[in-house]
Amino acid sequence: MKKTAIITGAGGNLGQASVKQFIKAGYRVIATVSPGKSLGYDVEGEIIVKELDLSDDTSVLNFVNELSKENYTIDAALLLVGGFAPGNIAKTDSEQIKKMMTLNFYTTFTLAKQLFLKMNGQEQPGRILLVGSRPAIIPKEGKNAVAYALSKSLMFTLADLLNAESNSKKVVTNVIVPGTIDTEANRKAMPNADFDDWVTPEEIADNMLWLCSDRAVSLRNTTLKIYGDLKN
Repeated sequence: MKKTAIITGAGGNLGQASVKQFIKAGYRVIATVSPGKSLGYDVEGEIIVKELDLSDDTSVLNFVNELSKENYTIDAALLLVGGFAPGNIAKTDSEQIKKMMTLNFYTTFTLAKQLFLKMNGQEQPGRILLVGSRPAIIPKEGKNAVAYALSKSLMFTLADLLNAESNSKKVVTNVIVPGTIDTEANRKAMPNADFDDWVTPEEIADNMLWLCSDRAVSLRNTTLKIYGDLKN
């Protein structure tokens, strides 16, 4: 039976690489994009594209209810939506905190909650993957991106809570922590960096595919650091 993966943020660099990797591995992919947006690329394979406002509880609930009506068993969920904002403690205000919390945490929590409940009620086990960040776990990096680091730190707490709730181990939530991702935007922003030290979207997607595979079935509450060739 073909497995089904939900991938949010499918229009981004990491989303695109993940969609292609999972389809290549034989998954049916349900890809979400922001309302009014499109994937922006072509891909061969079984893919369903849904516009979804992840910040709206009702929209997310309706989306998951629709999956249930269509009798989809969700084997994997890659919750990739997020964004970055710099700023040390002196430059961080409550509005920036709210913005980062909405973009990075709330958009993850709304869907993670509903998918967790759905996965717990289905026969097949499920995997949920969240995206953390180095600034959230390395203070010397987080001090220059306070709002971002705070919002991303909640990914680890959310994973802990979901795994504690899933006593049957039917649903396992893991967190990936990428290093600097090798994208065109990052190259333009940091032209003097050594790009060979960075990690590609394809490398990250391949590791996420592994975390969702039978080879990783014994893993529980894993934090996978995908830093590339960084020396620290």
